[in-house]
Amino acid sequence: MFKHLLIASLSLFPALSHAGAALTDMEIRWLKAASPVLAYAQRIKLPIDIIVQPVARPNDVPMAMGFADGRCKLVLSMRGNPDAEKVLDQVPQAQRKVLMEAMAAHEVAHCWRYAQGAWHALPAGFQAPAAPDTDEVLLNQREEGFADLVALAWIQREHPASYQQVYAWLATLRSEHTAPGGSHDTRAWVRLAKDGSVFKAAATPFDAATSTWGQGLRSDE
Repeated sequence: MFKHLLIASLSLFPALSHAGAALTDMEIRWLKAASPVLAYAQRIKLPIDIIVQPVARPNDVPMAMGFADGRCKLVLSMRGNPDAEKVLDQVPQAQRKVLMEAMAAHEVAHCWRYAQGAWHALPAGFQAPAAPDTDEVLLNQREEGFADLVALAWIQREHPASYQQVYAWLATLRSEHTAPGGSHDTRAWVRLAKDGSVFKAAATPFDAATSTWGQGLRSDE
């Protein structure tokens, strides 16, 4: 169960700005940056609640997606978190908003997989190993790979002029600040998306990411 200061249905997200006394400047800044992604999630009826933790725990990331009671929980862990914006330290202020939006798209991708009942499932045409695949790190790594690709597909779709900036930031994050072989080591997927044209026109950013995700999956077999 999440300990939280604020929980709001995503349908109430436009009203969150009116709860300024309940939100910090940093939380408002991140939510505003994420608002295009959250509005899209609302349109496609993803079951997302927004949770603000009163005090971040050690090693909490600023924005993460959890699941409880059949719903997705977008959790902000920024209060008492000196490293909340560490991933943006080397990025000029004017360029941070689009990166926050990409991070929100990454988290919404997790919710989409969950809502589809596809969490840890391989796409059509892929066979799991003969023995049950119980490697939790590998399973989570695949999900992180999919979410990274959705984030890039979202940027290519909504902010194509910023694609190379976002790609370079993400590629550096994964290559220099992620443990090799760990659950967030998504380099096998990220390197396939150096050119945003890999995300061909598709109905959704999730559809756009699927083909490239499949290529990365073949590389981990």
